Amino acid sequence: MTLTKDIADFEEEKQRTHDRDVLDMIDVTTGDLVATGIAAQALSKGDKAPTFTLPDHLGNMVRSADLLAAGPVLINFYRGNWCPYCNLELRAYQTHLDRIKKAGATLIAISPMLPDNSMEIAEKNDLAFPVLSDVGNKVANDFGLVFTVDSRIQAMYLQRLGNDLPTLNGDDSFTLPLPATYVIGQDGVITYSYVNADYRLRADPEDVLAALG
Repeated sequence: MTLTKDIADFEEEKQRTHDRDVLDMIDVTTGDLVATGIAAQALSKGDKAPTFTLPDHLGNMVRSADLLAAGPVLINFYRGNWCPYCNLELRAYQTHLDRIKKAGATLIAISPMLPDNSMEIAEKNDLAFPVLSDVGNKVANDFGLVFTVDSRIQAMYLQRLGNDLPTLNGDDSFTLPLPATYVIGQDGVITYSYVNADYRLRADPEDVLAALG
């Protein structure tokens, strides 16, 4: 089973279980975000990746420079524990963790959630790789990934879907990173990038593993 198939199955289920007005609003606001061209402004293959230090879900400070000293780094930027696509994606990477390690790479995931909420998603999905907290989206912003959630969907998140971003992220900015996947070489240069403003579309780990060699 691939992540692409898992997402397709979830999409089919969502069409049956979600209210039509919710689905329509998601389609409209996602389409509007895609139309801004924000994904093209993000860092991509060939760019120098910014360095960073962030806390993981266990309270350890993780430095990108230390990770790169050991080999390439695979970074997955995700929206939060409330996002079903992100949960599917993180679980998919967990199933490929041994292959990622055999390729000499280190896998990390980054979201704007507070550390306690990062801990929750790590435990829920049995993740054996660092889940980092980028509170305020500072690192995501350095990668060019940050956007403000459309005001029309903010209310729906809170009132209909139970996605309390201000509480989960520790701020009321309603900013999120575009879901993105990067492979960074030991020289700090991005060797693979996948960024899509449609959060329902994700890089399949099989394609990422191929980029790792």
